[in-house]
Amino acid sequence: MIDKAQDLQDFMAGGKAKFHIDDPLAAKKFGYDLFTRLERRGGLAGQPLVLLCIGTDRSTGDCLGPLVGTKLASCSQDLFAVYGTLDQPVHASNLHERLGEIYRVHQNPLVIAVDASLGSADSVGFVTIGDGALHPGAGVNKKLPPVGEIHITGIVNVGGFMEYLVLQNTRLNLVMRMADVIAHGILQAAALCARRETREL
Repeated sequence: MIDKAQDLQDFMAGGKAKFHIDDPLAAKKFGYDLFTRLERRGGLAGQPLVLLCIGTDRSTGDCLGPLVGTKLASCSQDLFAVYGTLDQPVHASNLHERLGEIYRVHQNPLVIAVDASLGSADSVGFVTIGDGALHPGAGVNKKLPPVGEIHITGIVNVGGFMEYLVLQNTRLNLVMRMADVIAHGILQAAALCARRETREL
């Protein structure tokens, strides 16, 4: 865990936090930030927590979400329900259907949406987390419904020109490293939640 004396505002700006995958403490910082957001939103009081990992395995740049989902689905954590894996991806063609399923299965869920993103050259390699909805498909001009009460994005490449081609030519190594940071951070948040519950018993 991050030293409690460290002020979260040191690495937060405008309600969003960002962590570079080269930072050896990125996953811990990310996990603590996610934990505090869940705590602040009341998501640790029995509300179902759903991870909606958006993307497709047909594009290296767009497989970040399914990679995160696959990593978490194979873990023993039971705090988050996971939707979107390499085996069963959630993407533009089935997003509406999966959202309907989530809200049928879970009563008043707190949805955390995970997706790849394109950005400026100096932002590539950053994982960002913020309050509010994710707008999937915005980087490639697709009109999809905003999703989530908390959003997580990994900036996998540079945007602004021929986005589909850019996503297709994104380095898988970068996406894998980013997925590791996000998955380990989410597990860190789950561990912090478990410790909090233990203290309250």
